[in-house]
Amino acid sequence: MPTLNDYPAAVFVLSLLLLWLCAWFGARHLAKFTPKGDEAREDFGTVLAAALTLLGLIIGFSFSMAISRYDQRKNYEEAEANAIGTEYLRAQFLAPAEAAETQALLREYLAQREAFYSASNGARLPANEARTAELQEQLWNAVRAPAAAAPNQIMALVVSGMNDVINSQGYTQAAWWNRIPRAAWWLMALIAILCNIMLGYAARHLRKRAVLLSVVPLLVAIAFFLIADIDSPRGGVIHVPPQNLRALSATLH
Repeated sequence: MPTLNDYPAAVFVLSLLLLWLCAWFGARHLAKFTPKGDEAREDFGTVLAAALTLLGLIIGFSFSMAISRYDQRKNYEEAEANAIGTEYLRAQFLAPAEAAETQALLREYLAQREAFYSASNGARLPANEARTAELQEQLWNAVRAPAAAAPNQIMALVVSGMNDVINSQGYTQAAWWNRIPRAAWWLMALIAILCNIMLGYAARHLRKRAVLLSVVPLLVAIAFFLIADIDSPRGGVIHVPPQNLRALSATLH
């Protein structure tokens, strides 16, 4: 089910507006409570610097999590292409009719996997997943009967290759479900809100610091947008292109 972080543009707009309002709330309604003494202001500056540092660390940690998940999705796309290509070659060990049938099923299966990666939204996914499951069952049946009729090492390679084809799809699906935990998003949002309120609270001259109160919300909103974009498999502009699957498809055809 799509969530807010599946729409990076919405994350950017909402976070920018919310954080900007928090900064101005602190500047307009809390700045009058700013401590007068130099020592008190210095202590508050230390707390603000520590809070901003913590926010930076949390954002950096979340960005690292998003990058690792993106790389994992790329690696599994390559693994799927390798598994399908290997099994396409091993299918030649079957009888001519069975080999032709299995290779035709693998080409159709390859097209379904390309469509899975290329789908820009989830509207076509149910049909794709249903057809993928049907093809997996047909592919397994295509090698199960010959392997049962002639159990030898060569047929074991064919069965093992088909098992890799099916397993690689499961690994890919698990990687696409593996997202940044929602608790991490809530933690980043809470720290960002508090930091911007404190930043506004530290502003003694609202008009003179209007630009400053907009810079931090903008930077944090951009960071949130980038994290959401990389973490979302289908939302935004950064996706995992099925380049290995396309190259394999061009080779097989």
